[in-house]
Amino acid sequence: MEYTYLGSTGIQVSRLCMGTMTFGNEADERESAAMFRRCREAGINFFDCANVYSQGRAESILGRLSADCRDELVITTKVHGKMGTDINAGGLSRRTIIAAAEASLRRLGTSYIDIYFLHRFDPHTPLEETLAAMHDLVTQGKVRYIGASNFAAWQIAIGLGISAVHDWAAFKCIQPMYNLVKRQAEVEILPLAESQNLAVVSYNPLGGGLLTGKYGASIESSENRLGKVAIYKDRYGDAWMLEAAQSYVAFARERGLHPVSLAVAWVLAHPAVTAPIIGARNSRQLEDSLAAAEINITPELCRELADLTPTPAPAHDRTDDLVVRK
Repeated sequence: MEYTYLGSTGIQVSRLCMGTMTFGNEADERESAAMFRRCREAGINFFDCANVYSQGRAESILGRLSADCRDELVITTKVHGKMGTDINAGGLSRRTIIAAAEASLRRLGTSYIDIYFLHRFDPHTPLEETLAAMHDLVTQGKVRYIGASNFAAWQIAIGLGISAVHDWAAFKCIQPMYNLVKRQAEVEILPLAESQNLAVVSYNPLGGGLLTGKYGASIESSENRLGKVAIYKDRYGDAWMLEAAQSYVAFARERGLHPVSLAVAWVLAHPAVTAPIIGARNSRQLEDSLAAAEINITPELCRELADLTPTPAPAHDRTDDLVVRK
């Protein structure tokens, strides 16, 4: 396993980050433990979580599994999603953030969170209020660094500006969606990250399973996530995506590479990406993602893969100086 610096923090993390969204849901505690052990054997020291994953069960499981090696790990979790039925059980108000952080610390069985992500932008709360609360958590020692997940580039930039003006803790890490069929991050988010030395821990490298080779021309009859979960059907159900995925799977197999391993390796090869988040329902499924660390992605292979899907439109209409991933 290779390691790299997490943006400007000075701490080093594995080039693969293990996502725990399946912990306590598709993976019971025994299977979660097996995957955790396998990740540690592979050299992974970076684990991503969120309070809403299995409504807190994922944090609790991760906390128990990491109890005897907590100081060797970099653990993230997130705040925004609704936890419970109370009308104020979600969002990014000071009230919610402080309460959610305390609850996450209890479930994780730790005194600090390495990276505390705002899970998504909250249009109902001033970003100043949100960042002031996050800064307080940092000064109290309960959070080491803060990050933004699912933020647009302009939202990240405004947040950085607010933190600079007030001398508050600033975003050190961002978590955008990024894979071969979802490349919008290439337009502004990844260039912003490179320019500001922000770590990028991207998610969905397999396109919700689309790039695994499990699907044909339709996901409607699938018993997997793409066929059963509405958000994934909306995200990855376009006809062109299914066609591109079929071409991609054929491309990978022609070169003797597993589609899962290659999809993760392609994301990992982007110079702005610190670590893609991998995930699995069981240890067997996990192996193909772990194998991505062994693939040598050449610039030529990156270009060939990028040519399989549309390059996203630029952020402005002047294209003569446009730099795209090719």
